Amino acid sequence: MKYLMLLSFSLLFLQGKAQNSGPLNAPDSINKTVLATYYHRKFEGRRTTSGVKYRAKKLTAAHRTLPMGTMITVTNPDNGKSVVVKVNDRGPFSKKLAIDLSESAAKQIGIYRQGIAKVSLSYNLE
Repeated sequence: MKYLMLLSFSLLFLQGKAQNSGPLNAPDSINKTVLATYYHRKFEGRRTTSGVKYRAKKLTAAHRTLPMGTMITVTNPDNGKSVVVKVNDRGPFSKKLAIDLSESAAKQIGIYRQGIAKVSLSYNLE
């Protein structure tokens, strides 16, 4: 009887732990506030580092270090608008700037025609 109670308690404890914790080895979420800019129209149709052509209407971005294919949520803190972009290029090459957005992504969050704007980045590393 004593062993049965101990076993029941152990199962309940483990079940509660499983419900309260996330999946094992869950990716870490990164949140940063950085300066962003966007691609000039002259880059339309040129090849990116990943090999695909840059298209202003696609939701893509350039980042110096994140792996190609990383999905980043970019938020404009001034208006709260967000967009999810896919890293497919390297850049920007100015140390002040952390990310280059496609024209469409910049328009969606309201930084188009500003040149440089403060944005928040959120992404998961797996």
